Formats: sequence, structure tokens, C-alpha cells
Amino acid sequence: MRGTFCLVLHSHLPWVAHHGRWPVGEEWLYQAWAQSYLPLAATLRELAAEGRDELLTLGVTPVLADQLDDPHCLSGAHAWLAGWRLRAQEAAPRLPDLARDEHRRATMALAEFETHWRHGASPVLRALPVELLGGPATHAFGPLLDPRVRRFGLAVGLADARLRRGARPAGIWAPECGYRPGMAGEYAAAGVTHLLVDGPALRGETAFARPVEEAGHPVGPVVVGRDLDVTYRVWSPRKGYPGHRDYRDFHTYDHDSGLKPARVTGADVPPHEKAPYDPDRAAARVALDAADFVARVGQRLDELHARHGRPALSVAAFDTELFGHWWHEGPDWLAAVLRALPEAGVRVTTLRGALADPDLVGEPVALPESSWGAGKDWHVWEVPDLVALHDEVQERLLTTVDKRRSPVRDPLLDALAAQALLALSSDWAFMVTTGSTVDYARHRARLHADRVRTLADLLDDDRRGAAESLVATWEQAPFGHLDARGL
Repeated sequence: MRGTFCLVLHSHLPWVAHHGRWPVGEEWLYQAWAQSYLPLAATLRELAAEGRDELLTLGVTPVLADQLDDPHCLSGAHAWLAGWRLRAQEAAPRLPDLARDEHRRATMALAEFETHWRHGASPVLRALPVELLGGPATHAFGPLLDPRVRRFGLAVGLADARLRRGARPAGIWAPECGYRPGMAGEYAAAGVTHLLVDGPALRGETAFARPVEEAGHPVGPVVVGRDLDVTYRVWSPRKGYPGHRDYRDFHTYDHDSGLKPARVTGADVPPHEKAPYDPDRAAARVALDAADFVARVGQRLDELHARHGRPALSVAAFDTELFGHWWHEGPDWLAAVLRALPEAGVRVTTLRGALADPDLVGEPVALPESSWGAGKDWHVWEVPDLVALHDEVQERLLTTVDKRRSPVRDPLLDALAAQALLALSSDWAFMVTTGSTVDYARHRARLHADRVRTLADLLDDDRRGAAESLVATWEQAPFGHLDARGL
């Protein structure tokens, strides 16, 4: 074998259930479900039927897993899929070729959903030939959190994964690959054995997994670095396969049906001048780009072997939603790559499988402050007013819980903690920094923060009846098992 390759996919959306339907809110969930999660599961099931196992490492954040198991969201997803098929049917007189293909895809998605997903995602995930990662409950950006809140969010997330999967995950996806010195010890104390960091956190030395050290001493978990040499071949801030002129254009819509009728055509081509989408051209491009990626992975592993004198590791990591949602042809590309890599002499396995080989673990490393965001630092999540809001939320949460410590579980403190974790989601700051649905992001952060303030005030005034009445008016929140006594 020329070396080992691991593909890591990170599946995440914030809690949108009951918080907007269209164009922001639940629509995001249903689009990602239909266009990424359903085809990915079907692809992995097909590959497993060919005798393939340990194909990739899949992170599903607890806040997303909760929604994928939630009856309200399951009903909404089923209705969305039926609506997709209806939209395709109605578009047939104007866009016959596109409508025919979309109707076929929607029908297949409905069959996949009704056959495998009607009882939620957990049974589907447990059966896939993958390693499943855990993570903190609501995908809060860890380096900016109070350590107590950070540890609590991780504990809630790991407990949630155990409930849904029947086993506590050993590996995690740290939200935004965020790290600050000292967090490795917290991970070790929580039983985490491995996690992913971005390549620059290891100064680009990603050929081997590395135990983390603090103050010159190993502290427990092993980190695996995202190999940007191969990852950016697919998708980077500036380029990648999905931008090729033959692929479906993500941004161009037929506004009457919501279907996407055009191919990329060119980066500077306006929507009304884009050429019609051609599935045959796209399929031919998938084959070329899969072959290009397989060749580059092989070359990279050969280079690393020559440099280090032994077979090495290359890890490519992406958001799951890239495949199918953002990049329509992504699931087909994934299937082609996972079939072709072993034929090229590359071992394909999970992070768990790679770490079972001691030759793929290198020397300990001290990690710097880092993330996988723009600049590889923290600035994307350091939005001043949201940082101040987060600090206030954490202070009110901890102060209120500490005042009311009891051996008996208190559902009002549980509700307070759940709203605090929702306020702390990294998504709100990311949306503000990138200019994407800023109003929605600020509304969500402030909504949950206001609930923390109001509920904490009522508890401070010993108005439990009013507090119970208030909480009863709130829509459902995730993590019914959350126990604030863990703070």
C-alpha cells in the first residue's frame, strides 16, 4: 500500500426546528436532508453491499442529530420531499428535461426516506460502514467559552450520542476545529481519544497523527491534521472541483419552480446567460475529477513516504453539505473516489482505523490557538457584541445554577441551560461575520439570551410559578436528557 487515506465529513446545522420555515430556518434542514444526507446514506449503503467497510469518518453534531430524529422535523422533511416532486411535475411543460430528472430524483428521495428514515436518522447512522464522531451539544466555539460551560456542552453532546447510537463516541469533531491550549486535558478527562484539527495548527505536518502535549507532557488525545494539499483540491476559499463549468450552478434558479436549470458555464457569466444543465456532461466531469483526486492522493502519499521513510497518512475533511447540496454531483464523485482509491494502492479507512496502526502516530505536539476558519484563527467568531452577549449568558447561567444547587434535578435550570447552549452556537457569529442571513443570526442569538435573562430573573425573585408558565410557552428545545446539575 502507498499509504492511508481518511475522508472526514462534518454534518452540522444549528437548531432551526420551530424557528422559521422559509426562506430561513427549517428550509435549510430540509434542503440538506434531501440533497446531502439522503444520497450520502444511500451511496454508503451501496458501497457496503459491495463488501466495503470503514469507508469514512462521519461527524453528526448532537444538535443536528436531535433534529434528524425529531417527529416535527421528520414530518416536515417528508412534506418537503413531496413538495419537491410536485414542483418538478408542475415545471414539466416549461422545462421538460429538467423536470423529468428532478421528478425522478425526488421520487427516489421519497423512497429512501420512507424506507429507511421514517423513524429518524439514528437507525440509519448506526448501520452505515463509517466511524461516527461526537461533539459538543450545540456546536459552540470552544476557545471563547468559560471552561465550565465548555466541559458541560461536551458532556451533554457525548451523552446525547450515546443515547442515539448505543455507544459513546471516542472521537469528536471540535466545533470549527477550534482549539486553545488547555482544551486537550479537558478532552482527555471526557474520554475523548482523537479529534481533527486544521493542517496549519500542525504547521502543515499532517503526515502522522500526533498526541497533544501541554507544558512538555502528553495529555491524552491524539490529533489528526486536515491535509490541505488534497482537501483544497476539492474545495478551498478560491477554487475547487464544484466550480467547473459543466457542474450544476448552485445559485441560478427557475423562480417559478425553485429548480436549478443551469450549469456553471463560467464564473462571470450572469444567470440569464448560463447554459442549460447537461447531466451527461456533468457525469463525464465527475469521472475526470475523481481520477484527478485519486491521482493527487497517491502522489501525496508517495511524496510523504519518500520524505519520512515509511507509509504516511492523508486526511481530507469537508462539510457534509458540500456533497449534494452545494455540489449537486458531489455524492457521485464520492462514490467514484471511494471505489478507485483502493485500486490505486491506497488504503481507505476511518480515523479509528488509521490510529490502530502505531506507525501512523508521530511525536507529541503542542497545539497553538487555531481553527479552520478564515485566517485559521478565531476572528470569525470574535464578533464584539456577540462575544459580550455570550459572556453575559454564561455568567447568568453559572450564577443561577450555583445559587440553586440541589441533589434533585430542576427542570427550570435544565431549561435555562438549554437556552444558554442555543445562544452560544457558533453559527450566529459565523453568519454575522460572513454577511449571511445576519438578521436571522442576531435574532436567534438575542432570543435565546433574552430567555436566559428573563428566566434567571424569575428564579432570582423566587417566582417559580411564573417561570414554569414562561417555559411552557417556549417551543421545543433539544436535549431532553440535559441535566444542569452537570455544570
